[in-house]
Amino acid sequence: MRLAYVIAYVSNVCDSMEFFEKAFGFKRRFIGEGYAELATGSTTLAFASHERGDENLPSGYVAANKSDRPLGIEIALEAESVEESYERAISCGAKSLKKPVEMPWGQIVAYVRCPEGILIELCSPMKE
Repeated sequence: MRLAYVIAYVSNVCDSMEFFEKAFGFKRRFIGEGYAELATGSTTLAFASHERGDENLPSGYVAANKSDRPLGIEIALEAESVEESYERAISCGAKSLKKPVEMPWGQIVAYVRCPEGILIELCSPMKE
């Protein structure tokens, strides 16, 4: 078993792709009707439209952009410079939740919320 991909249901797939491209430098891997994927390493980050979400989950779900508070799940993105990545994300429209800080174990961590409401952790590589 391995984690293959994470899908976030969003209002606008193209806008979400553009945000992640501009804010974090990812490249498009695939884009189709109501669904798209970014090349993010061994695990794919994908976006699907809320319409696709309604088809897949007919009983409903909580849309990240409909909640004033972030959902209890995050996407963690490892960066060589958390500070630069944080500033770039904010300049591209992300909302700051926690500025970069050094954690007791030595990792630098920051939190932002993208325009679609997805909680994103920006983190430095773990020290060995």
